[in-house]
Amino acid sequence: MGVMSDTSHGEHGRPPTPAERWAAFRKSPFLPATVLTLIIAAAAGLFAGSYTYAMANPTPHTIPTAIVGAHDQPGARRFVAGMEKALAASLKLRPYATLGAAEEAVDDQKVFAVLDVPPGANSVTLYVSAATGATVAQVLVESAEKVGHATGVPVAIHDLKPLQKGDPRGLAIFYISLAAVIVGFVGAIQLSVQASGLNPLERIAFTAVYALLGGFVIAAVVDWMLGALHLPFVESWMILALTMFTSGMVFTMFNTLFGRWAMIPTWSLMVLLGNPSSGGAVSWPLLPSALGVIGRWLPPGASVNAQHTAVYFSGHQHAFPFLVLAGWAVVSCAVFWTWRHRHPGGREVRPAHAAP
Repeated sequence: MGVMSDTSHGEHGRPPTPAERWAAFRKSPFLPATVLTLIIAAAAGLFAGSYTYAMANPTPHTIPTAIVGAHDQPGARRFVAGMEKALAASLKLRPYATLGAAEEAVDDQKVFAVLDVPPGANSVTLYVSAATGATVAQVLVESAEKVGHATGVPVAIHDLKPLQKGDPRGLAIFYISLAAVIVGFVGAIQLSVQASGLNPLERIAFTAVYALLGGFVIAAVVDWMLGALHLPFVESWMILALTMFTSGMVFTMFNTLFGRWAMIPTWSLMVLLGNPSSGGAVSWPLLPSALGVIGRWLPPGASVNAQHTAVYFSGHQHAFPFLVLAGWAVVSCAVFWTWRHRHPGGREVRPAHAAP
């Protein structure tokens, strides 16, 4: 009996080696939970940092501005020089023959303001466009009033495109686009978890369906229920639906390529980089220059751009933001379809058994 007792406490009685402990830890759920904890902590800091970097202290760099009239007059030169000094930025002046032509440039969103200098007058008129960029208009108005007093040049200020009454700060478009982006990829995450058995075509189809329904509900709540924005309903609905579908398929693409860690590139692209650079909360001329360029090529920026034009500049819609959204959607679908065998979802389709 004593011999049997000694043998029973042999290999099973010794403490595990560090290598064995690490091997057990790697096979346990504690490894992904630990990694996820570290990623969430880092993501929290990056999320706060990206928005603070882009939005906390918006500073103009170059502001495209139309100029009409006798812009070579001494008063006009003093005013422009004073504005550039006050803004610590360049007014990229573009001459136009008439005020009407300059206003057309505002509608096409080629310029953010118009400076009208009447011949023979020691005064200027500054036309801003809050709808083109509320933050830019605010900075221009504040600076113009100070510069006018400092240079002795009287300034009259008018808003060519004021914001809607339900959206005095011009943020509603950013919020509805943000909702479409985030709910778009969260919906795809839920499909991968709750409906993992969907086959590739079914997954794409359900993503399209929830995008159509979700876009409709967002537009209906903001317009019909809250009255915050008066939307061109069908156009805004389709932009929101395309945004949600694109966002959902971007996650599905990354889920195909990176498996359970797909949230990391999705969050980085769509939220950490895409939303702060979208121009929705802070207009592109006030963003750090790199973000202002990159944002136009990402789905959140394209969505804000298309929605903004639809709401405030009817008849002046551009193809570019739709091409950006469609391009991301097509590439995401193509990658998902090409490597669909790597996607963690799906089910085996077996041929029906022949009748006995």
